[in-house]
Amino acid sequence: MTPDGFRRLALRMPEAEEAGHMGHPDFRVVGRIFATLGYPDKGWGMVKLMPDQQEAFVAAEPSVFAPANGAWGRRGATIVLLRLAKPSSVRVALATAWRNVAPRALVTRRG
Repeated sequence: MTPDGFRRLALRMPEAEEAGHMGHPDFRVVGRIFATLGYPDKGWGMVKLMPDQQEAFVAAEPSVFAPANGAWGRRGATIVLLRLAKPSSVRVALATAWRNVAPRALVTRRG
């Protein structure tokens, strides 16, 4: 997985838009961030998961997924080592993060 691949997958989510936050590209649905690129450096992405979801992703692929540092990580912010990540894993993680922040009506419409 590359940063451009991560970006393409994130932007495939319904109504996803790219913006910026703290000097990093981020991906939002109706203004709410579900993923970012470039944290902690350019080889990483981040997905906004719930703590139990984070635990499952980390357990399944500990070389790819890890909690972000500090309070954000304890709340579910999960970093993704892109060079080791399979597109299928990133796609599932991004879809999960998107569902976590998207409005219910949009999630329901998506099916």
